[in-house]
Amino acid sequence: MTETLGPIVGVLMGGMSSERPISLKSGRAVAQALRSRGHRVVEIDVGPDLPEQLLAHDVDVAWLALHGAFGEDGCVQGLLEIMRIPYTGTGVRGSAMAIDKIATKRMLRGTVVRLPDDAVWHKGDPTPTNLTYPVVAKTPQGGSTIGIHMCANETELGAALADCERFEDAVLLEQFIDGEEITVALLDGNALPVVSIRPVSGFFDFDAKYTKGQTEYLVPAPIDPVIATTAQDHAEIAFRTMGLAGFARADFIVDEDGTPWFLEINTIPGMTATSLTPMAANATGMSFEDLVETALERAQLHTDRSDDEPSTSAHDTSPASASNGQ
Repeated sequence: MTETLGPIVGVLMGGMSSERPISLKSGRAVAQALRSRGHRVVEIDVGPDLPEQLLAHDVDVAWLALHGAFGEDGCVQGLLEIMRIPYTGTGVRGSAMAIDKIATKRMLRGTVVRLPDDAVWHKGDPTPTNLTYPVVAKTPQGGSTIGIHMCANETELGAALADCERFEDAVLLEQFIDGEEITVALLDGNALPVVSIRPVSGFFDFDAKYTKGQTEYLVPAPIDPVIATTAQDHAEIAFRTMGLAGFARADFIVDEDGTPWFLEINTIPGMTATSLTPMAANATGMSFEDLVETALERAQLHTDRSDDEPSTSAHDTSPASASNGQ
């Protein structure tokens, strides 16, 4: 009897954004986890030749470990929709909105989710003079704390804007909320236990995020259960409002009054040794391998195409039946 081989899983990593190094770490960890479960895996470092790589490796389903531009913003999702290759996570529309912090906040206006006040600065505009300091300057599509500056005065803001405009033409200027950082991971829109983030010193910056020992993570977070439940509820509202899928992670600041203020939601959260989503999943008894395999099982297409065959439509795209029509 001929042995039936499983689908070829392409783990898409690296990419062409400033978050490339973190994406490579995430992708390699995901690939290793999938192989440990017996899946056929090919690691693909994403570049302009991605369509050729997908065809050459005969990829049946894509596990997206990409962060930032061209990977988390709907670009690669659109390509995979056209090629009819099911993929993990959120579709084109939700990805494009969620990566943009300004668009996300505008989408969540009118909900119960608490949002810091903000203004938007555009390249070429003068440095704003009517702000209440401190403020946080953020590139709208930045991630991994890249392009984020804490500004105590107008001089510091001017320097921050000069740095941010190297990445994008618009900058989000946000009310500074003093408090404890927490994060809520979600799986299929359901909140996992809250993680408390406590840097050893100072701001939860790039080094604190990706250097072991620089930040203490506590899960379940040792905070008032009412605050934790509120953050979880608001994370689920954001997930539904944005039209997300698979797993995601929403970040909050809890102020001294116990109010969780929503900061952003990530549709492809990190999958490194210090990443928060695997940490939250583990608190429920779900191993890293379980989480990675669950994401694979949820892989799908999000857009129907009129020339689809029944077996490759968005209604039948599990890895077991996935096909790219080759």
